[in-house]
Amino acid sequence: MRMNEGVEWALHCCVNLSWIGPDQAVTAAKLAAFYDLPTAYLNKQLQALARAGIVSSSPGPRGGFRLAKAPARITLMDVVAAIEGPEDAFRCTEIRRQGPHAASQAEDPSPCLIDEAMRRAELAWRRELAAQTIADIRGKVEERAPDFPEQVRDWYATGKA
Repeated sequence: MRMNEGVEWALHCCVNLSWIGPDQAVTAAKLAAFYDLPTAYLNKQLQALARAGIVSSSPGPRGGFRLAKAPARITLMDVVAAIEGPEDAFRCTEIRRQGPHAASQAEDPSPCLIDEAMRRAELAWRRELAAQTIADIRGKVEERAPDFPEQVRDWYATGKA
């Protein structure tokens, strides 16, 4: 399974917004400039986060995006679902019921074993993402690079590295 790059972008933006705090809104252009991303495409990801209630947006000259809830209440799965959608990654189309050796549902009512295996794997993946929050990632970054949050805040405040 391959996720759209917007997931990575959205997760990084959420971590940065967590350091900036709820009192300051950041424009999509400023969020995009921090990682040298295309503003229009990042804005689409931010709008998806806003629809999911992860960020809020405010219009106007002092407008922009901020986290809509505490970083500890935003899971990685929340962000993935907001960007990728809630659909299952695997969709069984029951191809075992086609072809020269196909058995009808009446002849073989057992569930598809491949479908069962894929659903178990996806459930484990979703549980792992749901168990980690933006606050968890933020904390790990702060352990590895204690000065980084202040550098992020300074850059967003001044636009300079």
